[in-house]
Amino acid sequence: MKTLNRLFALTACAAALASSAVIANPLRWAAAGDPQTMDPHSQNEGLTNSVNSQVYEFLLIRDKKLKLGPGLATEWKQIDPLTWQFKLRKGVKFHDGSDFTADDVVFSMERAKHANSQVRVYANQAGTARKVDSHTVEFKLAQINPIFLDHVNALMIMSKSWCEKNNATTPLDYKNKEEKFTSLNANGTGPYRLVSRQPDVKTIWKKNDAWWGKHEGNITSVTYSSIKNDATRVAALISGEVDFILDPPPQDLERLEKTANVKVINGIENRVVFIGMDQARDELLYSSVKGKNPFKDKRVRQAMYQAIDIDTIKAKLMRGQAYPTGGITPSPLGAYNDPAIEKRRPYDVAAAGKLMADAGYPQGFEVTMHCPNNRYINDEKICQALAAMWAKIGIKVKLDAQPRAVYFPRLDKLDVSLYMLGWGGAITDAETTLTPVLRNRQPGGIGDYNYGNYKNAKLDAAAAASSKEGDAKKRETLVKEALLAHNDEINHLPLHRQVIPWASRNNLTVVHRADNYLQYEWISLK
Repeated sequence: MKTLNRLFALTACAAALASSAVIANPLRWAAAGDPQTMDPHSQNEGLTNSVNSQVYEFLLIRDKKLKLGPGLATEWKQIDPLTWQFKLRKGVKFHDGSDFTADDVVFSMERAKHANSQVRVYANQAGTARKVDSHTVEFKLAQINPIFLDHVNALMIMSKSWCEKNNATTPLDYKNKEEKFTSLNANGTGPYRLVSRQPDVKTIWKKNDAWWGKHEGNITSVTYSSIKNDATRVAALISGEVDFILDPPPQDLERLEKTANVKVINGIENRVVFIGMDQARDELLYSSVKGKNPFKDKRVRQAMYQAIDIDTIKAKLMRGQAYPTGGITPSPLGAYNDPAIEKRRPYDVAAAGKLMADAGYPQGFEVTMHCPNNRYINDEKICQALAAMWAKIGIKVKLDAQPRAVYFPRLDKLDVSLYMLGWGGAITDAETTLTPVLRNRQPGGIGDYNYGNYKNAKLDAAAAASSKEGDAKKRETLVKEALLAHNDEINHLPLHRQVIPWASRNNLTVVHRADNYLQYEWISLK
């Protein structure tokens, strides 16, 4: 009997050990901001897209170098210049156990076109999807699309039946604070499933053991915490409270590199940070100038540009972790590495002062600048530095720095006069900057992120033509023409491309990808 009891005890112990092994690798990570929503079509924002892509998947998957490969689609082909066909992966299940089929793809593509969707411009450019059979989908384009696969792969696939069941057939209206089931809940096909969501506190995922793909890492659960304060976030990493931070402040990198059990993982990001100005209203919403808009005057925009001491921002604020540029694309590849497009206007305070006087503002003016305080590296500090630089030419900036949850809805409503924005991601082609960010605002998502609401006819015409040009050399000429037209009019004030070092505990292995996505399925914890 004692032997039998001992056998039962050993069996129970082995079972307990096996059970503990399943939950032995939890990942705890943090960043300054917080995802905006669990609705994958509502907001097009880096951190939000990153965490949602752990749950929802695309037709294709990007590898560690951002190259596209099979995902929910196993093969695809272009039948003619305006038609693409995808064969879908069979046997894939959503997290609620339902089957993935062509109906879900067609539904997702139409849902992403809704007015509430910030990815609608990509969905519209991807054309119209139709079901051929249960695992075949065909896309019909209205015009040639030279980066069709990139556009399709900006659209996450949702379950049609789950959305219908939960009254979520359209994306939630984030800017007007709409709440839907998709605010806090998710049901994808991806490697991790959402367990719980507490905005601005923590979000928890667990490994999807039924995922069709291969988990290269060993992470069984993930907890994300929003820790706004830089010092608190760094302290949490050093103490072991978290295993990883996405955005260690530049001023702490040297210290972290010398800290026991901590490592810095260097890498660049495809993202450019720039300043925008309201160039449409006859009178700014937030300014001392009445009856006119100083930002409509190119001389004022040029004065502000030439008053920016970008080298000081790079050296003092970014501690070298930035690449100053005169370009507006997330990567120089978007401008075909053309030095004429990348060239900055010279820093020259005297020339800037003269421009202000010539424009009729010898004493300057007052204006409110809205800025995020938890989105880009040192975003609020950069805005503070810019305010001090512009003060030298008489522009007195009242800075209003806000969390991203407040800031981005404000931008969507064009409720700004002077603002900061960053743009980037996995795609280096200029198209995903030209059409959503730089073109004139138009129906269908074109110019949705042109928050300055300027009109630049030369830019718009060249960009529109480049979007449907199939000849590579002709398209290059059009893209460069559009970017040069933007730079000539100084529709934005470019600052730099971000460098994004990550920091983690020594026992964590991660893959630093240039879109700044932390892919859970590639992470290993010793």
